[in-house]
Amino acid sequence: MLQTLNSIGLEVKQAGKLAEDLNILLANFQVYYQNLRGIHWNIKGKRFFDLHAKFEELYTDANIKVDEIAERILTLGATPMHTFEDYSTMAQVPVGKNISMDEEAVRLIVDSLTELLKIERIILNRSDEAQDEGTNSMMSDLITEQEKTVWMMKAWLNETV
Repeated sequence: MLQTLNSIGLEVKQAGKLAEDLNILLANFQVYYQNLRGIHWNIKGKRFFDLHAKFEELYTDANIKVDEIAERILTLGATPMHTFEDYSTMAQVPVGKNISMDEEAVRLIVDSLTELLKIERIILNRSDEAQDEGTNSMMSDLITEQEKTVWMMKAWLNETV
């Protein structure tokens, strides 16, 4: 059976499936990003100054990651989702609404990253099978960074990983 390769040397059907998976990740990252913006804006209490700055750091980074994921989808030959309707339909990350208390905000980050990590590990395995080093490397980097963030947030909550 003859395999059709795209211009970056990946099998077209596998690249298409990976792009679909990345669109799911994109939708979830967009919800995560919006959650971070919301808790940044609404945080209150004695830890306001530290958390306000930390949440800004996290949403700035998430915004960069959203762009990188969308560009990877384009590199694979597909179109990234770009409507709130698509995001809300596909996202599994919990939506945080009107969260202003410190522990609840940090818990939302941990829960969101836990969901993102599940999706990223699926993509990591599929990209490995497809010999898609670009996507594989991206997932590996995201996983490494997010695992550390989960550990730090859980330490802040005085919980173990």
